Amino acid sequence: MTALSETKKYQAYPEYKDSGVEWLEEVPSDWDVIKIKHLSPVKRGASPRPIDDPKYFDEEGEYAWVRIADVSASKTYLETTTQIMSELGSSLSVKLEPNQLFLSIAGTVGKPCINKIKACIHDGFVYFPDLKIPNKYLFYVFAGEQAYKGLGKMGTQLNLNTDTVGDIKVTLPREHGHIEQIVHFLDHETAKIDTLIEKQQQLIKLLKEKRQAVISHAVTKGLNPQAPMKDSGVEWLGEVPEHWDVSRLKFECDVVDCRNKTPEYFENGEYFVVRTTNVKKQKLNFNGALYTDKKNFDIWTQRGIPPSGSILFTREAPTGEVCLVPDNLKFCMGQRMMNFISNSQAYTNYLFDYLISDCLDRYINSVSHGSTVSHLRVEQVENIPVPVPPQKELIAIHEHILNLKTQYDDLESNALKAIDLMKERRTALISAAVTGKIDVRNWQAPGVQHAASVHEPPLEAMA
Repeated sequence: MTALSETKKYQAYPEYKDSGVEWLEEVPSDWDVIKIKHLSPVKRGASPRPIDDPKYFDEEGEYAWVRIADVSASKTYLETTTQIMSELGSSLSVKLEPNQLFLSIAGTVGKPCINKIKACIHDGFVYFPDLKIPNKYLFYVFAGEQAYKGLGKMGTQLNLNTDTVGDIKVTLPREHGHIEQIVHFLDHETAKIDTLIEKQQQLIKLLKEKRQAVISHAVTKGLNPQAPMKDSGVEWLGEVPEHWDVSRLKFECDVVDCRNKTPEYFENGEYFVVRTTNVKKQKLNFNGALYTDKKNFDIWTQRGIPPSGSILFTREAPTGEVCLVPDNLKFCMGQRMMNFISNSQAYTNYLFDYLISDCLDRYINSVSHGSTVSHLRVEQVENIPVPVPPQKELIAIHEHILNLKTQYDDLESNALKAIDLMKERRTALISAAVTGKIDVRNWQAPGVQHAASVHEPPLEAMA
């Protein structure tokens, strides 16, 4: 079932009229189309400069400091932030009392939020100080994304300011109780969808944990549950099959460190400089790619050009990300990068699986004695304990892990698709309700007697 077809189970209004707005099309005959600036002035936040000055913050302060990241991470309500403004800082900012609606116009553009705490907002937000309708209804107008049609794409490409937000047209029932009924309906229905999304997100988390556990078991215990075991001699590694060897990384691979400086970058450079930011989720990516010239490339590859199929390893910022070197790539290693080259592709495949298991995390924890570390020294990397199974088992373990990855990736992909579909359904349902495409006046929450009247006097002064 598609997101839009989900709304078909609700009735339409008996009569519609032309809204006069191309993207809005028809609206119920007793609804009005009104610009937001006629519902409330649209004001912009403010912030003290420079914002990182400690005199503007105080843990004992009364007002929280709201960042774009705080709103991006929130759902409907803002309940906490990471910083508190001092009296001086809040005096130079725009103060919001609890239960006020504001909207991001920078970063995650177009994200609405309602604060549950006293908060200060900067000029990356606008707010609505004298809103004549329930703020939750306008929240849903923004959350349904219909308001932004004709303004651009959602996200960072929207260009919003006080004027563009003020000129956004919204559709409103004339009866206040009708507005509250729509809010009540959307609160109930979106909460159900959010619960389903959370369950899928929890499933993805459990799948990741399970995948990590089964990979770790395979690379340290093998595939034969009846195999005799022996103490590995490494406390965090525990027992390994009796016929396996336990070695150190430097004895099983050539461990090549980068030059401890940065090459000169050129816009028209031919050689990709792989930095730690380019190694994520076991793949090499070109986000923010930087390039150098032949002269620098020759200097930075004096210790050897990383061969295709070998392992790239980040030892800092962050520690322990890995990927395989692709074919036909002209590149050199930037700072904090290392390269592991094994004589056997079978062992390279096994080592890669070993490094993406939780064994590396356990090793890092052992050398840091439980404290948080942001890097590994070269000698610490060289001395990572590594099991060495026989060749035949190396191949079998890797094939087993490939099959497991495929199974877990498929399950995770299905969960992500389900989340995307539910988000689409949520947005479509909100849009349909706040534009009058579905009539929810007679809707009742299951098991709850609906008592709200939909025949209250019309709102005043909204023309």
